[in-house]
Amino acid sequence: MTARTPTDLTPQAARALLGVAPGADERELRAAYREAAKRAHPDRPGGDAALFRDVLAAYRLLQDLPARTIHFPPVVAEPARVDQATLRIDATMAFGGGTLDLAVDGRKLRLTLPAGLREHDKVRVEGVLFRVALDTDPDALVRGDDLWLTARLDARSRAEGGRIEVATALGPRLVWISTKAAARGLVRLPGQGLPARGKHRQGDLFLRLETVGDGAESAARSLLKRFAAAWAA
Repeated sequence: MTARTPTDLTPQAARALLGVAPGADERELRAAYREAAKRAHPDRPGGDAALFRDVLAAYRLLQDLPARTIHFPPVVAEPARVDQATLRIDATMAFGGGTLDLAVDGRKLRLTLPAGLREHDKVRVEGVLFRVALDTDPDALVRGDDLWLTARLDARSRAEGGRIEVATALGPRLVWISTKAAARGLVRLPGQGLPARGKHRQGDLFLRLETVGDGAESAARSLLKRFAAAWAA
């Protein structure tokens, strides 16, 4: 090696002289200095006093360098991405489908739901897998493929039976109420439940008849009946 004056040493030259990498710690630096000083010591065969002084100067230069501080950019934790969620819908939405706007992990998602969704069905929207859960409503229940609705009608209409429009949670329904159906309080409409979808069959509609009012004849109905009787006399 060729000796150089200590004033010529730069950190790069000092590292080259000792044979250490830029990231060497104190332990590595000390070991490299000892090895280089041993080889250059003038008391050893082939030693060089000038080179020995350079080795010492290089070691002191690198010792005096300020500790290298590495600044890492702050780690910003990304918000956890939701990949599964529960989608709660009522019987109306299960029967006819529709559009829902939801907020999931800060994102606004618009779901266009098909008609005929059942419990535990799955709907995937923008990487989120929604599992369907049906709300419990005594007036509108989904049982498997079938739809159970409460149908309200007055006592007289129930007693007289026939083709009657009844009020339900899914709107008015025109049904035929037989004497037997009126007595047991239940009307079954085959094929009018949840529509077929995928592996699911077409369901039936069950109407539970609920009587409202006391069934007393209204004043207008009484007047009409008296008029009809007088006209026929």
